[in-house]
Amino acid sequence: MVDRNVVRRGYDELATAYAADRVEDSRGRAVLDRFRESLPPDARVLDAGCGQGTPVLRALNDSGTAVGADISRTQLALAAENVPGAPLAQGDLVALPFRDGAFDAVTAYHSLIHVPEGRHQAVVDEFARVLGDGGRLLCSEGPEPWNGENPDWLDTGVEMQWHIAGAEATRRQLRNAGFVIERESTVDDSLADGEDARWTFFAARLTE
Repeated sequence: MVDRNVVRRGYDELATAYAADRVEDSRGRAVLDRFRESLPPDARVLDAGCGQGTPVLRALNDSGTAVGADISRTQLALAAENVPGAPLAQGDLVALPFRDGAFDAVTAYHSLIHVPEGRHQAVVDEFARVLGDGGRLLCSEGPEPWNGENPDWLDTGVEMQWHIAGAEATRRQLRNAGFVIERESTVDDSLADGEDARWTFFAARLTE
């Protein structure tokens, strides 16, 4: 079972090490670029779980108005340095600190995987809530369900926890929230050096 406080403390404590290992050019970046190019030039986009702001929030901000949200205050401090001028908010994905219909699109790159078991549907419902009719979502999940923890992630002595719902469950959660899946792709994508994994990306639209 993922403890959100362990995740928050973990990303606070290993922020520098994670930033040093973060991979910015990967196959997942190509998925992001394709999604970004499909959005209107003035799209207001939320990067949910923005972390240090690179590469996702920075890329979104280059082509529109992007807002970052993360549970970790230290990660948000790095995001403020990496993406100057982008609005940032600290908050939990289960209860995003934004009004209904505030955004045209939401991205959630490798952030759903830290949500406690049984709360994934609530997060997807939150994505739908903050999107307007026809709003777009790009999110990633592991192809297969998995629970795990590492007491020494990235050789930092810091604990991290994950709950991966899997692609099948994510498809169901998206549809339950009113999304139509427009594109699905599974690719090898490096999150950090030495952390290669296989990810399923879902591009979906909220039905009007």
